[in-house]
Amino acid sequence: MFQFRNAAVALVAGAAIFASAAPSIAADSPKTDASAPAAMARFSKAVSYTGAPKLVTTVDMITAGGGPTAFDTTKLVGVLAGSLTSAELASLTKQFGADNVTSFVKTFNFVVNDAVKQVVAAKVPLPAADADAKDGKALSGDLYKLGVTPTGAFDVEYMLDQLVTHPIHVQVMNDIDADKTMGPKADANYHAVLTQAMTDLKAAYKL
Repeated sequence: MFQFRNAAVALVAGAAIFASAAPSIAADSPKTDASAPAAMARFSKAVSYTGAPKLVTTVDMITAGGGPTAFDTTKLVGVLAGSLTSAELASLTKQFGADNVTSFVKTFNFVVNDAVKQVVAAKVPLPAADADAKDGKALSGDLYKLGVTPTGAFDVEYMLDQLVTHPIHVQVMNDIDADKTMGPKADANYHAVLTQAMTDLKAAYKL
């Protein structure tokens, strides 16, 4: 059974396992060797993050959403946005449409469940959640920072790479695309809505 282990050694070990599975590209900057170009984001022109993941934030996010066996995107949004939740959902619905917001929720649930399965299969030990799992502003700040690329711009795929590693992020996107109930359109929509949600949280909390 998937467990969050409360030990610093578990965090280090998990990061090492993830890093060994990632391409040998510098963690925070593009590859300069023309013979081996840097991995790039699928839905933007940003370079991918290919270093070890920030597992504490990963666990905090999953915990805020109800945990690995009962993750619910709407619960996560409720923690992140707090009293602003209703207004944020209304804003996203106005911008993207109700169907796309519903698709976003379904896809995000799938993303977490799929990533967890891959982590379990790899037998990666994880740390315990910290106080930020219950603090919407702090967790929003943690997540947003993970999405800031070496150029200083925010990119949601860079954030996802840091949460689960670039290889797992890519595999999850491939799994979304292959799922007949979602597909590439839902994949692109998920990234777009999440980008807007993170941008809104940054503005709301003045991160």
